[in-house]
Amino acid sequence: MVLVWIAGCAGTQQARDVKKSGFLRDHYYLLRAGEKGEARLVYKNPQADWASYDKVIIDPVMIWKDARTQDVSRADLQRLADELWSKIREALGQDYAIAYHPGPGVMRVTVAITEAEASNPALDTISSVVPQLRLLTGAKGLVAGGKPGFVGAASIEGKITDAKTGTLLLAGVDRRAGTKNIAGATYEWGDVEEAYQYWTHTLRYRLCTLRGGTNCMEPKA
Repeated sequence: MVLVWIAGCAGTQQARDVKKSGFLRDHYYLLRAGEKGEARLVYKNPQADWASYDKVIIDPVMIWKDARTQDVSRADLQRLADELWSKIREALGQDYAIAYHPGPGVMRVTVAITEAEASNPALDTISSVVPQLRLLTGAKGLVAGGKPGFVGAASIEGKITDAKTGTLLLAGVDRRAGTKNIAGATYEWGDVEEAYQYWTHTLRYRLCTLRGGTNCMEPKA
């Protein structure tokens, strides 16, 4: 989500690689490989005056329909988009006034869901508790596709811009997947929702550090 975002749940892990969906269009050339705690691909404007922003516009979360979301029902996609938007608003609303129009000191957060893959609750539960099956489905870590078998996965792309000038301040691409944690394994969208939780908390933390905050709460992945 701009993407380095969200905190605190050990139920997901960052995938080894990400696919660019096209949502960020002509900004991809700016992205570099993220460091520890950052999105897989990230851009930070070195000229940004983060301390000058005290308000934020949060655009509706978009769904970038491609092969990784086309099999998800419209109702599920709408609910996931609404939930991610609510989590962003809850996190950033603790530090910024919510704005609805561009102006001085206003930044704009724009995010797209580019992947939403439900887990199979039954298989996820089995693979979490049967060692022999785990050997077949990812006990050695992430598989070639970037996640263990049977778990859910989520990808997002996002950016923060100056709401008045449109100047790009921050951008990123990230992907997270479930870890076969037994907690939440009975709910098919549990891994996706935990990824949203991690991203939004991390976003708040990252913005806090960028503006020079002294009480920033680092999330635990």
